[in-house]
Amino acid sequence: MSTNVRSAGRPAGLARPRSLLFAPGNRADLIAKLPRSAPDAVVIDLEDAIPGTPEAKAAARPVARDAARDLLGAAPHLPVFLRVNAVHSPYFADDLHVLTPELAGVVVPKLERADDVRQVVNALATFGLTLPILAGLETGAGVWHAHEILREDAVRWAYFGAEDYTTDLGGRRTPGGLEVLYARSQVALAARLTGVPALDIVVTALNDPARFREDAGLGRALGYAGKLCIHPAQVELAHELFGATPVETARARALLAAAHDAATQGHGAFSFEGQMVDEPMLAAARAILAQEVGSGE
Repeated sequence: MSTNVRSAGRPAGLARPRSLLFAPGNRADLIAKLPRSAPDAVVIDLEDAIPGTPEAKAAARPVARDAARDLLGAAPHLPVFLRVNAVHSPYFADDLHVLTPELAGVVVPKLERADDVRQVVNALATFGLTLPILAGLETGAGVWHAHEILREDAVRWAYFGAEDYTTDLGGRRTPGGLEVLYARSQVALAARLTGVPALDIVVTALNDPARFREDAGLGRALGYAGKLCIHPAQVELAHELFGATPVETARARALLAAAHDAATQGHGAFSFEGQMVDEPMLAAARAILAQEVGSGE
């Protein structure tokens, strides 16, 4: 591609976002409150949060545009995204009029092929924009082609959408989530291979922190960087589950310090807390400290 968006610097705090908090694009009151829970980034949503009629979509756009402007002014250090409708929907082209260069990026749902990404990039270019893309992988085709989609230069982050994926396959969501485990793992693997941080599925049980912790714990175990949040109370939980704990951070620092001392003394192998250290352990320690820096805290 002619424009390498990925080579540009990410907005502060978005190397590995732990939380991405959504608000409906037609609710200026809720959008103004987004910074209160201190999420890593926020999304003003013109897709799922808005009824799927031309009238409702049209009415939401000026509200979203003005609310985004006000939010960027009130919280200049908070990365603000806008989620447009899918590239092949009848609403996509008009949604682009709401985008501005000040946004941290554009969230594009239901991407299914690399060609979809290129179509988005070309459409943005007609407005003089080179916004990075947060890619929504939430259909069978999107999951199947996840690797080629995430390899596109413009794609800087991704998320897996379990609800739309299950609907696309004609399946049913279950409490255990076995029906999306393969797809959830596939997206995490593609994200790892392409170096694109991926955000894990929504938990729709808003008043069940135990359920959120359980689901987020699985997402972290699968390799996700953070969680999509649809309620402010979920943000703190996401940071708890996807952020390094003080104990983990202290241990990582101590391990890397011991590795430095061993290398200074000319020792290739050494033990730490009674365990022989190998390169995967050192890589894991570096990742923990990188996560701490990437959180922007």
